[in-house]
Amino acid sequence: MKRIGILLPWAMGACLSGCGETALLDVSEGSGPTPQLPTPNKTLIPTVNVAPAIGWPDGGKPKAAAGTQVTAFADKLDHPRWLYVLPNGDVLVAETNAPPKPEDGKGLRGWVMGKAMQRAGAGVPSANRITLLRDADHDGVAEVRTTFIEGLNSPFGMALVGKDFYVADTDKLLRFHYEPGAMHIRGEGQQVVELPGGPLNHHWTKNVIASPDGKKLYVTVGSNSNVGENGLDKEQGRAAIWEVDPASGQQRVFASGLRNPNGLAWEPHSSALWTAVNERDEIGSDLVPDYITSVKDGGFYGWPYSYYGQHVDQRVEPQAPQKVAQALMPDYAVGPHTASLGLTFAEPGVLPPPFVQGAFVGQHGSWNRKPHSGYKVIFVPFDATGKPVGKPVDLLTGFLNDEGKAMGRPVGVINDKRGGLLVADDVGNVIWRVSKAL
Repeated sequence: MKRIGILLPWAMGACLSGCGETALLDVSEGSGPTPQLPTPNKTLIPTVNVAPAIGWPDGGKPKAAAGTQVTAFADKLDHPRWLYVLPNGDVLVAETNAPPKPEDGKGLRGWVMGKAMQRAGAGVPSANRITLLRDADHDGVAEVRTTFIEGLNSPFGMALVGKDFYVADTDKLLRFHYEPGAMHIRGEGQQVVELPGGPLNHHWTKNVIASPDGKKLYVTVGSNSNVGENGLDKEQGRAAIWEVDPASGQQRVFASGLRNPNGLAWEPHSSALWTAVNERDEIGSDLVPDYITSVKDGGFYGWPYSYYGQHVDQRVEPQAPQKVAQALMPDYAVGPHTASLGLTFAEPGVLPPPFVQGAFVGQHGSWNRKPHSGYKVIFVPFDATGKPVGKPVDLLTGFLNDEGKAMGRPVGVINDKRGGLLVADDVGNVIWRVSKAL
């Protein structure tokens, strides 16, 4: 037994170079309104296929789709994850990474996951700041850079309502006073509501978006595990989108059963709230597709008891057939293990066809699939009623080199209000700008 205990970490460590089963389906077959969902394939040792993070070579950049071009809006950042554009065109970027979460790294699985994340470029300390970038001459390159807010705790989502600027830290939602055009915020943030954090804080990113009238805020809170293996008591208030009243600090769960929601956006035709969700791991390279979906008030989306509607996950104990019977099917799959994070809707006239009506999705890239999936920005076409149709289209690719190493990993995506789409790349430490080709 002692020898097995010694060999297991070695074997699991060796798997960081890529081991386990292999996908039988193409990513496209796990995408769209009706993805294929094969039989689960749970192996003794999970598939671990990490793309080592190496950054971009000199002059390197992603490949833009025909009719578009990509340039660096800003570089030499420190793990840029999320983006927000202020009314005057200033671009805010959350330079951030995971907070200390010692309880999440315990045991063999925690050790392996920690090593995998380091290999993927996510093992560096968090800069814990929001940086302001200003392109005053409108040439598509930020020539001004300054610290907007510092001393935060793994910040992620941002939202401005009037002169109230909200930041979703990993453990609380904060409000700061903002004056139009300001390049710094000096005052202390006021806590609006406490968010689930702590020493066990598995999915640490928290995003925030304001309702169109500014009266409500919606905050994403990811699960504290893959499928409840840390105990369902550790999932209180998690795997959910909260609705927060910023005036009173009162909150309620708006939608639940969402394993790790990140991107939030309002669909322009239906006015529905949409989110991008990372689904569960370790039941095969072909399962489970990540997805984007409209979010229904009071809706339950299955986690942890079922996936993609009412497909039961037998690993979860205790089972909950009554909850499964309530599970809603997501609107649109974006491929298994793609780690789809960023979400924004196209604005008229920004990019050429086919990138006119639909959603852009930033796919951070897989670790639990062989071969890799994600590592790109895709476009999901929508019809005039606000529903996704057809297959996704690649907008930005080339983040992996020919050896399967990650030169970059896209995260947040947002329209810059000046004829471009901005993409945060937290391995390349660049913000890319996609625009119409000249």
